[in-house]
Amino acid sequence: MGRSRRTLPEELLLLALDPATGTTAQPQSLDLGLAGAQLVELALAGRIAPDGDRIAVVMPRPTGDPTLDSALELLRRRGSPVRAVHWIGGPRLGLRQIYLSHLERCGMVHAVAGQMCGVLPTTRYQATDTAISRDIRARLDSAIRTGVPPDPRTAALAALAHAVGLGKHLYPGNEGRSSRSRLRDLIRHDPMGGLVAHAVMDVQNGAAAQPRRNPAAPNGSRQPAAVSMHPGHGSMARVAAH
Repeated sequence: MGRSRRTLPEELLLLALDPATGTTAQPQSLDLGLAGAQLVELALAGRIAPDGDRIAVVMPRPTGDPTLDSALELLRRRGSPVRAVHWIGGPRLGLRQIYLSHLERCGMVHAVAGQMCGVLPTTRYQATDTAISRDIRARLDSAIRTGVPPDPRTAALAALAHAVGLGKHLYPGNEGRSSRSRLRDLIRHDPMGGLVAHAVMDVQNGAAAQPRRNPAAPNGSRQPAAVSMHPGHGSMARVAAH
């Protein structure tokens, strides 16, 4: 996987980053969304695939992205397909901070040190190139405005943005209600993104214990859920402001 294209976790995080405050919207659910975004990225790269309500590694070859490859290797070590919601609902390992630090190393954000309540050290992040964030946002806006089915990557990004609650951040107020509704509807345009998004919402709603069923499926057959990937390395180097 070359670095000419931003990954879905990077794009989701840039969408969530508030340019005015340097903080991220929906910090509690964003780690879940980033884990789901890793899943979709690995699926797009042909490394994993759904197996019923589980996720299986179908090609263990590294992608070239260290954070994604750490997740892929951790899943491979399990030796058998893993239940999606159980994986995504596991202990969070600070994906938000890992990716913020990654974006800083890539030069896409700039870290600004500060203090919370005059005591606790914090770090806020400002985008170094706002054109990147505008481009990501423009893809969502275009899909919402035109109604033309988006490409799988944009559809998955929309599904994840909805799942973690970014709709009100991106399209606030009463005037944004119809856009939020259309953002939610884009979930149907990418099966893998939709499965991951539903898994993220299930975990947030405490419904991870039962497999999700697809109401549209014949005979109530199960709809495969998505799995999150937890990087096997990296720690929170800074305390990010919420």
